[in-house]
Amino acid sequence: MPKKHARAPGLETAAILKELRSLGSEANRAGQARFGINTARAYGVSIANLRPIARRLKRDHELAAALWASGVHEARILAAFIDEPEKVTPDQMDAWVAEFDSWDLCDQVCGNLFDRTPFAEAKIRQWAKDEREFVRRAAFARMAMYAVHAKKIADERFLEFLPLIERHASDPRNFVKKAVNWALRQIGKRSGELHGPCLALAERLALSEDRTARWIGRDAARELAHPKQMTRLGLAG
Repeated sequence: MPKKHARAPGLETAAILKELRSLGSEANRAGQARFGINTARAYGVSIANLRPIARRLKRDHELAAALWASGVHEARILAAFIDEPEKVTPDQMDAWVAEFDSWDLCDQVCGNLFDRTPFAEAKIRQWAKDEREFVRRAAFARMAMYAVHAKKIADERFLEFLPLIERHASDPRNFVKKAVNWALRQIGKRSGELHGPCLALAERLALSEDRTARWIGRDAARELAHPKQMTRLGLAG
């Protein structure tokens, strides 16, 4: 049986970057910018075009590191798609999150790679304390995704996140407040047991003197109290 040839991440990275550049366009970059994506180092490649490339490349930790090191926006998202979660370390997570410069990069890395590591809860608590905008966003984006993906985690564990949500609900930065709101809504929609405490927090925030906290509370309360959500959780009637 022929031996499998070892990859040369440097050479392969150059070829991938060339492919990504060919798939991008200025029109797509302009579209990204309209959605608040930082396009300073972007080629203008859609996620729909990145996923087939990831499937072709398969999981590869070294190649993912090389793609991340390129600094290219889409290459970094692709790195999250192909990295091997079992080889990701807490130090790597801290290094990558420190270089987040766009909400979509933050969310794609958190939702496609970091959520498959065993460090989710520790990093949520650590990053929530960090004053950097995208690091704090990563904490609450992780929290929201964790509420959706961690099916085997006891609901009680998510109650421990509510004080963090309340503490940072007054952070007025756009990408933080939206992630805090997202986390509160997703935890509240996770189960009937979590719905009540989350709705109570949302209603409390809605009465806050702080403008950001009021927006988070009102928006979350509107969704959590919607009849559709109440029915889905078995709380209607």
